[in-house]
Amino acid sequence: MKQMTKGLALIAAASGVVLGVLTPLSASATTSTAAGSGAPALKWTKCAGSGVDPRQRCATVAVPMDYADPDGPKIGIAVSRIRSENPGARRGALLLVPGGPGGDSMNDPSGKGQKLPKKVRDAYDLIGFAPRGMAPSTAVDCGLEHRDLARTTLLPWPAADGSVEANMAAAKRVSEACARNGGELIRHISTLNEARDLDRVRAALGERKVSMWGVSYGTYVTDAYLQLFPRRTDRVVLDSNDDADPVLAERAWLAAFERGAEDNFPEFAKWASTPGNPDRLADTAAEVRPLFLRLAARLDREPIPWPGANPEELNGNVLRQTMLDSFYDPDDYPALAKLILAARKGTGPPAPAGPPEAVLQNVTAVGAATICNDADWPSDPAVYREDVARSRAAFPLTGGMPRNAMTCAAWPWEPREAPVHVTDRGPADILMVQNERDVATPLSGALKLRAALGRRAVMVLNDSTGHDAYLGNGTACGDAAVSRFLATGKRPAEDLHCE
Repeated sequence: MKQMTKGLALIAAASGVVLGVLTPLSASATTSTAAGSGAPALKWTKCAGSGVDPRQRCATVAVPMDYADPDGPKIGIAVSRIRSENPGARRGALLLVPGGPGGDSMNDPSGKGQKLPKKVRDAYDLIGFAPRGMAPSTAVDCGLEHRDLARTTLLPWPAADGSVEANMAAAKRVSEACARNGGELIRHISTLNEARDLDRVRAALGERKVSMWGVSYGTYVTDAYLQLFPRRTDRVVLDSNDDADPVLAERAWLAAFERGAEDNFPEFAKWASTPGNPDRLADTAAEVRPLFLRLAARLDREPIPWPGANPEELNGNVLRQTMLDSFYDPDDYPALAKLILAARKGTGPPAPAGPPEAVLQNVTAVGAATICNDADWPSDPAVYREDVARSRAAFPLTGGMPRNAMTCAAWPWEPREAPVHVTDRGPADILMVQNERDVATPLSGALKLRAALGRRAVMVLNDSTGHDAYLGNGTACGDAAVSRFLATGKRPAEDLHCE
């Protein structure tokens, strides 16, 4: 999970959205009728932003803010579409379900959707959307302090000595700000409500069934849809899979970083010790891990000033967070290596550019609301102290962060519903695709989801490293299997391992 995984900041930054409710940009709108659905027709207009495929059009679907009060206040869900490239071969609509929580797929029909083979683009209208709370849908914002938008605060890195007091204080500040500034909507942002919104989108599109491609946290949203509406899916791809219960009190999605970092570090170590690598760190792979741990410990004791960054120092937790961010894609290994090389010399590279603060405020509010409204978290600091101590001993790379207190430790509201419970009830229409070495959604969690889905799913397992398994960091064999399924409905006869 982007998403609070890397996607919380990066996906939204790429979208170029402006906070607020979607408004039409063109008077020359086209209207599509949701035939037989009972839903109002959608008015498709030119989409905002630069770099959007001219074929992409945008619309807004009105949904209840509170599904327990369906006739009460409404909010807008922004959707985007690029139609099938061959109407004669069109099968239906493919929903592109983003990671996060805090990501959107508004520009995905123009972006990653265009990486799909033509036979898939012929078969489907490609549908993106901004989840409830995310601009350009009706948006939320907690008005957080600048320091609480730091990556090392969004993910709960403990102090250098392992103490959690600063994390508990941050949880209280953020929770109070969300209660003060988030409005009524922030109480109704959850995975189950996002799934319900997607069914309203399905109806508004006039589709009896929809196909879905969920990625990272998007697999959990898709799981929720599968449980709520099992007969309304056609072909479902789950890509880079969350644990079957990623937001239960055990905080399994956050804890996944422990295993994910361990799974990925050996690959980084091999790369970082390769002769001829301009960013080479050591002569052998075995030297890289102790080098990293020594440097992190030194930066814990002696941070390096880093003007323009947030926080404005290069400390051990910033190094550890950079490690996690770099492990999403092996192409990002040089960023971590360059930071290590600079820090060993007592300097920092130029401070990394971040997304506009308004975007980060929106992303952070949606991420916090989703995680905290989905499931109850402990409020006793002693729970986190004990868990952090155990984690630091067993998984030194991640320094106790995956067992620490997030905003939810002080969240002012109780969850309104039980978390998603994944079962094997429903049609066998799911193809999972997973990399063996994935820092954010490791194989260990994906296997739990595979077991929970039972006969409904078949898994394609890539001998590959990185997040985003389909058309990203996977294998040609895996990509071919998923593309064949989307285009023809044919799954492998049994779970498939791709070298």
